[in-house]
Amino acid sequence: MSVLEDEKKAEERAKTVKNERAKLTATYMNGLAVAIVAVGFFAPSFSPQAGATASVSALQLQALTGLLCLIASGILHIGARMILRDLR
Repeated sequence: MSVLEDEKKAEERAKTVKNERAKLTATYMNGLAVAIVAVGFFAPSFSPQAGATASVSALQLQALTGLLCLIASGILHIGARMILRDLR
């Protein structure tokens, strides 16, 4: 093998490693986004406090929290997509 072939292999390996790291980071961010939606948006709907006896202010707080979690999740998901945009 020549030096040129070795350099090409090293460059290809570096590119592959960079792509895999980007995919791993994006997967982590997207998983975090899913968890935030599950805990902050869906879970309160199934809690015992979400029953008919909940006060209006408690329901408003729950709705606000759910909305904020949904927005945070969307931001994380968009960030993950931006990371993947740089793959080669």
